[in-house]
Amino acid sequence: MTAWNEEQRTDFRSPLDVTRAATAVVDARDTVIGWSPAAERLLGYRPQEIVGRPVDTFLTPGPVPSDLPVPAELRSNQIRVALHRDGRELIVAIAVCPLPGAGTVQRVLVATELKDLRLWESRLALLHGLTTQSPVGLAIYDTDLCLTWCNAAYEREIGRPFAEFRGRRADQLYSEGKFVSKGHPPTLDAVMRHVLDTGESFLDLHFQGRPPSDPGTDHLWSCAYYRLEDADGHVFGVCEDAYDITDRHRAQRRLALLVEAGRGIGNGLDALVTANKITEVAVPEFAATVTVDLARVVLAGELPATSGSAAGSLVRAARCPAGDADRAPGNDSPVEYPPGSPQERSLSSGGTVLDGKVLVVPLRAGNSTLGLVTFTRGAASATFDSGEVALADELVARTAVSIDNARRFTRERTASLALQRQLLPQHVPEQSALDVAHRFLPTDDVTGVGGDWFDVIPLSGTRVGLVVGDVVGHGLQAAATMGRLRTTVRAFAQMDMDPAELLSRLDDLVAQAAEEQRGELGAPDGDYADVTTGATCLYAVYDPVSRRCCMARAGHLPPAVVDPDGEVTFPDLPAGPPLGLGGLPFEAAELELPVGSLLALFTDGLVEARDRDIDHGLQTLSRVLGNRDASLEELCDRAVAELLPDGSTADDTALLLVRTRELDSSQVAQWELPAEPVTAGRARDLATEQLHAWGLEELSFATELVVSELVTNAVRYAAGPVHVRLIRDRTLLCEVADTGHTSPHLRHSGEEDEGGRGLFIVAQLVQRWGTRYTPTGKTIWTEQAFPATG
Repeated sequence: MTAWNEEQRTDFRSPLDVTRAATAVVDARDTVIGWSPAAERLLGYRPQEIVGRPVDTFLTPGPVPSDLPVPAELRSNQIRVALHRDGRELIVAIAVCPLPGAGTVQRVLVATELKDLRLWESRLALLHGLTTQSPVGLAIYDTDLCLTWCNAAYEREIGRPFAEFRGRRADQLYSEGKFVSKGHPPTLDAVMRHVLDTGESFLDLHFQGRPPSDPGTDHLWSCAYYRLEDADGHVFGVCEDAYDITDRHRAQRRLALLVEAGRGIGNGLDALVTANKITEVAVPEFAATVTVDLARVVLAGELPATSGSAAGSLVRAARCPAGDADRAPGNDSPVEYPPGSPQERSLSSGGTVLDGKVLVVPLRAGNSTLGLVTFTRGAASATFDSGEVALADELVARTAVSIDNARRFTRERTASLALQRQLLPQHVPEQSALDVAHRFLPTDDVTGVGGDWFDVIPLSGTRVGLVVGDVVGHGLQAAATMGRLRTTVRAFAQMDMDPAELLSRLDDLVAQAAEEQRGELGAPDGDYADVTTGATCLYAVYDPVSRRCCMARAGHLPPAVVDPDGEVTFPDLPAGPPLGLGGLPFEAAELELPVGSLLALFTDGLVEARDRDIDHGLQTLSRVLGNRDASLEELCDRAVAELLPDGSTADDTALLLVRTRELDSSQVAQWELPAEPVTAGRARDLATEQLHAWGLEELSFATELVVSELVTNAVRYAAGPVHVRLIRDRTLLCEVADTGHTSPHLRHSGEEDEGGRGLFIVAQLVQRWGTRYTPTGKTIWTEQAFPATG
């Protein structure tokens, strides 16, 4: 493509125009009598060299020869061969201007090279294209800012022929338009006047308005304004280039809306927050008002059964801007839409409904409708076009996914909280051995459950089992594992195992479960979904009669013990390996706790953090627990507040505080009796006498039978002395201990059997009974409820 110089870009006069082409004046005898400077530049002859000579000096007669490269459509008498002064031949176009009545001057010859003619014709074609085919609106305003010329694109914008609006001012054609760009005069008139006065051009100004050809729709144009001057620098107007970018702008707005929606929608797991976010995104850029109605069951975590089932059960979830108070978000009143309304039709069909300036899109999840989103535009706004309907569908689809995720989360969280209530003790059973307070803080604040646990387990003889444990990991998987361990510990504790034996049995089961998971769920790389191995546990048994506490730990932190004077110690218990390693022993230690001692069992999440070492945490805990004036609940709150000041923790946290009690000697009666046949009668008499002293005469008959049977069995099947103990606590406890290690069994005796019915009778007379083993033998125990008081 040939580059045009400045003159070529601004001058569209014909190359045969006498003001610019080579011109020769010829008389009636074809003699040159005038020669222009342009003729000299074209053919090389100076005026004194050519004036007076015949025309054929520089112009050959007849048409151009056929062998010259001239297009057939240009071969005519106007195309001739001219001779340059240096002998070169030039193909030129000739125009003859006759001058009748001019005396000796007969005509004027105007000539230009053929290449200049072709260039001019291409310029004409370009100008014609700009005038009729260009999508850019072109207009020229004079210095009074009146329209003097425009192309076809501009005519189409106005919607009328140019003749009908020639001479109009710009502000008359777009009376309600406005610039939305910044950094320029505010009106069309001011912009053009500034261009005329200063010569400063404006490019890519965004002008918004409604063209006469489409008065119901806002359009946006990208405009340019520049001053027009002639070759002498005379200003004769301003040119406006305007390109309609409405569709592009809408596409950009839609994309921006989707980007904004992507940033905000789906960032949370709350259905109401998500519903509110789509209203914030869509108002006011997309709609004047956006309302979100959800099925009531969705907010509860459930899924409407089928399409349309949300009808009649909608509640207002979000609205922007706020509406009436009776339909405000959060109001539990149902939202009802009349038959035939766009919302009712959308619910019935399960599809998008466009009704004038109202667009209703259902929130869909599978075959169910979660709710509706209603987009409404004001009276002055345009209706939703097909692209905007598609955009609304996309926005609502994203919102539906997020709301369905929030619904699933609500359901799972409800289930998780129910699981937590089942896994952790919500109400510590009443007992006389100690006072209890506890706290549990899971690090997984999504589900609200974790792998740490604690428990308080009533045991026979008014004793209490205390346990705290820590499972590796967080969330539901760790919680499920914790549940298995807690259940196992409770089962072993009810068998009256001592702490070391209990941890040994628990360790065996954990190791066995890990091996089973390796075999069943093992991956080729050896990984398996197990969080049990590496769990830690501390188990303690406190006896309020002897005030002794026996405890053992499996890789867990030792407890804190606070004596009645407020001195805090951490007993040096044998550490023991974490659960699941297998093959290593556990050892127990026994402490005597004065009445009113404080025992604190906790997991490492309480005292260990990223920004402090565990020693610092233990020191802080010691300082908090040393306050003897505070209640257990206050101590729990202070420990959490100081060790976890922001309420969050990098690990699950469990804290169990107990303050020990002692059973008064008046509540316990015990005797050591020889292993003789007469001992059963002696034991009956002692027990009856003690019951009368306690005012429990109504229990004498049953107690005599229980004591008689248990002592008789001890004398018959064991050696050594027999110990009988009665405890008056919340129930009446009767214990008979001997040196034997064989546990009695219930059995049904035949009609002809002379014995074997005693233990069966005992079991019918008491609430519970059982056996516990000691290093010196075994103890058979029973519990009886006190008589009802009127």
